[in-house]
Amino acid sequence: MLKFVNIQSRLPLLAISIILILSACKASSDSLTPTIAPPTQPSAPPTATAVPAAATVNGEIISLDEFNAELLRFQEAQNALGKTVSVEEAEGRVLNDLTDQVLFAQAARKAGYTLEDTEVKARLNALAAEIGGAESLSTWLANHGYTEASFHQALKRAIEAAWMRDNILTTFPSTAEQVHVRQILLYNQETADEVQSRLAAGVDFLDLAAAYDPKTNGELGWFPRGYLLEPKIEEVAFSLGIGQPSEIISTDIGFHIIMVFERDSSHPLSPDALLALQEKALLDWLQEEREASKIENK
Repeated sequence: MLKFVNIQSRLPLLAISIILILSACKASSDSLTPTIAPPTQPSAPPTATAVPAAATVNGEIISLDEFNAELLRFQEAQNALGKTVSVEEAEGRVLNDLTDQVLFAQAARKAGYTLEDTEVKARLNALAAEIGGAESLSTWLANHGYTEASFHQALKRAIEAAWMRDNILTTFPSTAEQVHVRQILLYNQETADEVQSRLAAGVDFLDLAAAYDPKTNGELGWFPRGYLLEPKIEEVAFSLGIGQPSEIISTDIGFHIIMVFERDSSHPLSPDALLALQEKALLDWLQEEREASKIENK
């Protein structure tokens, strides 16, 4: 999975069922008639029963029931997509996902976010119209292994977590230091050595890039730090001067010789680059939270 949680994509499913909870509460309160009970002998308070836990996050329990229900939903979703995931992998992904949600939600509360009933009701009103009413919602809950209580808890946590995620990303810049790079990609050391020698002899880099890649002319485009899948190329790119060919860079893909054509300390991020850096920012945030938190898997 994703080590962070695409909480926004979960909300349409999670946010449906408070309709039932609210309507059930209203029905119960409307049907009650106040009565005066005869005096009774005081009884001892019931003994608290520990909730079986799959994990605790800073003392907050992820119950075993919640974990098992979420695990089943995850496995059913994977089966529907035709994907095979081992039980061990599924358990790890689900527990990590739930832990990440708790960390986001805890941070939201710590930052002062308070979930108001009006916000929940607004979400529910919009979703109720989409799902077709309480009866459809009841069927959906049953089909997906939710009770009213468990769904209420999941929804509340999801909204809090989404708020914190968005709060982290709100201040994320839309520009960054970037370089505009082209490459000559070769697939054996001998050819790479030959190309490097030709460059040293004064052959134009763009001519060679076009010769070895007529389709793109070796264009890698603009990119910031932390974007490329090959960190070696990125590291060299940000160390090069403009118009200076690199040494041969060996990767799993092949042998690269790159050249930086432009550099900008504040270049607009492409949608793909922005998304990748946002994802990295969330992963970094979660890693820091995990290191600073007390997380116990049972």
